[in-house]
Amino acid sequence: MTDKQLLRERFKAARKQLSEEELESLSLQIANRSLALPIWDGQYYHLFLTIEKQREIDTQFLLHILHGRDKSVVVSKSNFDDHTLAHFLLEEHTQLKVSTFGIPEPVDGLQVQAEKLDVVFVPLLAFDKQGHRVGYGKGFYDRFLAQCRPDCLFVGLSLFDPVETIAHEAQDIPLHFGVCPNGIHTF
Repeated sequence: MTDKQLLRERFKAARKQLSEEELESLSLQIANRSLALPIWDGQYYHLFLTIEKQREIDTQFLLHILHGRDKSVVVSKSNFDDHTLAHFLLEEHTQLKVSTFGIPEPVDGLQVQAEKLDVVFVPLLAFDKQGHRVGYGKGFYDRFLAQCRPDCLFVGLSLFDPVETIAHEAQDIPLHFGVCPNGIHTF
């Protein structure tokens, strides 16, 4: 088993141990910590919507912050045939549907190209002290982040503190920031 596979198993198991109250509290702490990030001058912010069955961070708190700051929020729709993401502006009338994988996704809407994004909040299972991350292993976000402008900022959101180091490959795109309940990590 690879380093990444072991980390996936370890952090999925750790998530399952959290109560609903702990998950909500940690998610709120992460959203509040994000307010100290130097990322708020942009207009287009990509936010992942929570996969509840994966016990992910509840991003509703961040969504409220983004709307309160009058930011344009962009969400994705997954294509599992080619492991790519299409991005759509999240508007008041945007209809969301939970996919067979448990991902809340826009049914349709105004498509936004990755090059337009200023900040991407990145889902992950774990990250290390150098900004490398472990996701679910399908490469959706590495393909997506590679399409963003060079000045786009990548912010990983984690329920847990970083690990020391994660093995990575050339195509793995590191984060600029990692936010966890205990603090912000800059890379």
